[in-house]
This record gives sequence, structure tokens and C-alpha cells, in this order.
Amino acid sequence: MKHEMNLSKLFPSREEIPHEMRQSELHQERYLADGKLKVWEKATQEVVSPVYFSIATGGHEQALLGSYPMMNGETAMEVLDSAVRAYDDGRGEWPTMSLEQRIRCMVNFTERMKGKRDEVIKLIMWEIGKSYKDAAKEFDRTVTYIYDTLEELKDLDRDSSRFQLHEGIIAQTRRTPLGVVLCMGPFNYPLNETFATLIPALIMGNTVIFKPPKNGVLLHYPLLEAFQQAFPKGAVNTVYGKGQEVITPLLGSGKINVLAFIGSSKVANILKKQHPKPHRMRSILGLEAKNPAIIMPDADIDLAVKEGVLGALSYNGQRCTALKIFFVRESIAQEYTQKFVEALNQLKLGMPWEDNVHITPLPEAGKVAYLKALVEDAVNKGAEVLNPHGGEHVASFFYPALLYPVNKTMHVYNEEQFGPVIPMRTFKNIEEPLEYIISSNYGQQVSIFGNNPDEIAHLIDPLVNQVSRVNLNSQCQRGPDVFPFTGRKDSAEGTLSVFDALRSFSIRSLVAAKGNEANKKLINRIVKDRDSNFLSTDYIL
Repeated sequence: MKHEMNLSKLFPSREEIPHEMRQSELHQERYLADGKLKVWEKATQEVVSPVYFSIATGGHEQALLGSYPMMNGETAMEVLDSAVRAYDDGRGEWPTMSLEQRIRCMVNFTERMKGKRDEVIKLIMWEIGKSYKDAAKEFDRTVTYIYDTLEELKDLDRDSSRFQLHEGIIAQTRRTPLGVVLCMGPFNYPLNETFATLIPALIMGNTVIFKPPKNGVLLHYPLLEAFQQAFPKGAVNTVYGKGQEVITPLLGSGKINVLAFIGSSKVANILKKQHPKPHRMRSILGLEAKNPAIIMPDADIDLAVKEGVLGALSYNGQRCTALKIFFVRESIAQEYTQKFVEALNQLKLGMPWEDNVHITPLPEAGKVAYLKALVEDAVNKGAEVLNPHGGEHVASFFYPALLYPVNKTMHVYNEEQFGPVIPMRTFKNIEEPLEYIISSNYGQQVSIFGNNPDEIAHLIDPLVNQVSRVNLNSQCQRGPDVFPFTGRKDSAEGTLSVFDALRSFSIRSLVAAKGNEANKKLINRIVKDRDSNFLSTDYIL
């Protein structure tokens, strides 16, 4: 297959698509604001799939999926007003609701969401070219994340249900919401990463506005009704359109209290500057990375190749946690690169609905041209494409390219490629990869492959001060979701995990009084009569 490849034949005709995997056009005509699914009758944006169809004339035609609203600034401000009214300076129904009631609303939503599973999975597959298997994993992982978040929240509340008495002051401390949260997720995990901020922000009592990513809008549409039915009006709201049109006025209003954004540091810097009082806006940011793999001379080469290929090419390498550059000890470089090429040759290319497919079409417009330019730049500066067909492309397909040896003059050496291009180089002294990590703009993760305890220990101690996670003999990854997920430098701001996200979207507040008899009597009466949702000893099971 790999020696007689014709990438153009990978695209099917319309008739060749399995019936159960076909997707009818979905033209989104509504958005959620003020508890209503409001009709949008103005400009719309056409949505096309990374999947192309082969046509009788021998060319290819891009699949049309549907359309979504292209809002203007005026409508975006109406959506903001909905969220602001619902929060009502902390007096609204949602922020003052008891935690137990909010949990019931979230469970209600999740059960409704599960009923849309097949519809959402298919839209993930068609919109961003993710394999059906991985799209299903994303949906199921998101549902699990919601339930795990609720359990963690119950634990948090149980710890807060008691009173403390110190130095004659009696007090109860709980976590309270911050206000209006703007959530903006990425295209590569358009459901999971969006919900990784939206769900904890919402359950802590904030009101939320979320803008789906440009690639990955329609898959949220089936869930809007569930949001509307499960939560009080204005608790969840949606905006769509160009960032300059809808996000700039939202942030410029000064009424956004929290920005939850997953994307590039360049865009994050622009967004933060648009707020008139940026110090009053909390930011939770998941940004880019250039995670290296370091292959030590005593590494299990077969394992390092297996994990390396998975780390570099899962979902075509379109993950911030992907392995994006490889440092291989010179003494084993020949064996490692040879086995890496052999592993690349075994990868299955195809459509997202095919079984065991590894490489699928790329959703971003212009991405194939960008990757092609990276490869050409590296080759012109001394690298070779080691694997057969590496860098070949047609329409939205780009065959993975292993570039070796790369050097610091090449764009791919420092830029986050976010796609199936794999830069690799050798090192003689471990200081070389260490210096790369130290001087890099990014500091998310690193993978070390080796079995010498002394050498590994010697690497761990400086690396944990440069990146947020050191992976031993395994690829970089986010999960499990109970582990903290963050980064240093330009890779993140704030920490996400089931545990940390609840704290990121809230603040500790307390009620305190001198511990005299009158105050004790007052507090006991409030607690006994359950007059306050904050001042309470209720224990959620």
C-alpha cells in the first residue's frame, strides 16, 4: 500500500459512504440566550467538512455540512445582558441556588445530553475529521468528566459544611462564583475541552457564555435544548461569529469576570488586552506547546517507537499534548529512525468512519499548505523526509512526514506544527535537549524514554521546574482528568482538572462572627431553619 499510494483514491464518492455514517445538512437557525432558543434570520456561515467526495470528472468536491449564525456585536451584547441579568450581581436564581439544586440541574442536563450521543458523535466526525472511535471516546469522556466533577464538588462541599472556631471567631468558608464566564474551546476537542471549562464554571454558580470553535460549531447545536431545559434562564448562553465582531465587544464591556480560553498564546494576549480592567478578569488559559521526547541510549526502543508514533500522530498530531520534536541519543538514532519509519508505514489512512483508521483529513483551511511549507523549509536547510510518501498531500489529506535531522535554523524546530510533521534530531550530551526545553517559549510536558534510574532521576529534578508534567516511558497526555493539567511560560495560565477547575472558577468566601452567645444563637437559628444556602451544615451524599 505504501509503495503504490494514490491519496486521491482515499476520498469516496457519495454513494460509497456507509448509510449509517451519512450526515444530512444541518442549518442552525437558533442560539440560546435568556433561556430561549431565539431564531436567527440574518447572515450565516457555511460549514464544510474536511471530507471530500470524489466526483465523476476525476476531481473532488468538499462536503457541505450546513451553516450557523454569524452574529453581530449588537446581538452579542444582548447575549451578554442575558448572562449579566441572570447573575444579577450574585443575587440571581442560579448563583444563589443551593449546591444540591445545582447538582440536580446538572444531572438533568447530562441525562438529556446522553440522549444526543449518536448525533453529536457523527457531527464531531464530520466537522473535524476525527475518527468515529475517537469521537465516541470524546463524548463518553465528557460525560464521565461531568459526573466526576459532581462527585468532587460533593467532597468539596462536605469539607465546607462545618464551622470553625479560632481566636474567638466562628466562621464558615465555602467557595462562591465569580460572575459571568466566557468560555472558548478549541477545534481539536470541541466538546471535551469546551466542557472542561464550561461545566465547572457553571456548577460553581457562574453564568456562562460560550462560543464554539470555528471548526466544531454544529456539534453543539443538538445540546442547546438540553441546556435550555435543564438550567434557569440566562445561566447558559451562546454566541457565534467572528471574534472581532462578537468577542471584542463582550470583553470591551468590562462585564466578563472570567475568560476561559483554549487556543494560541497570541490570541490570548489580544483577548486579555481588550478588557478595560484586565486585573479584574480571571484568566484560565490552555495554550500551545512544543512537547519534546528524549530517547535515552538504554531506552526500550520498540516501546519508545510505539509511544512516539502515538504521541506524535494521534488525531494527526492535532493536540497540544502531542509530541512535537524528538531528541534521540546519537548511538541509537539509526535503529530508532528505521523502526519509526516502519511503524509509520503501518498506519492506516482513510475516512473517519473506517475501522482502525489513524490518519484522517485535516479540518483547518490552509493547514496542508502550512505543513507543506514547513517540510520544504526543513529539506532546503538540510533535513530529509525519511519515510516513503512523507509530505504527500491532496485536498485535506497530508501524509505524515518524518524530518531528520532538524536543526534550529528550521521553522519546524521551534514552531508548534499541530499536524502530522515529525521533526527529529540526535544529541550527544543530555544538556542539548535540556537547553532546548529551557530556552523554549513553551513548558507543558516532556516524555523521557530510558531505564537508568540515576539518569532519569537526574533529569526529573530540573525538568519539573521547566514543564508541568514529566512522562516516563510514555507519550504526553492530559488524562486522567483527576490529574492537574497546566503549563509554564506560554503554554497555560491556571490549572484544569476535576479538582482544580472547581477552584479556578470560584473564590473562597466566608461568614464570620465573634463567638459570643448572641451570635451563636443567631447562626444556629439560620442553620436550623435553613434560611441560607451558604450558611448551612447540610451534608450532600
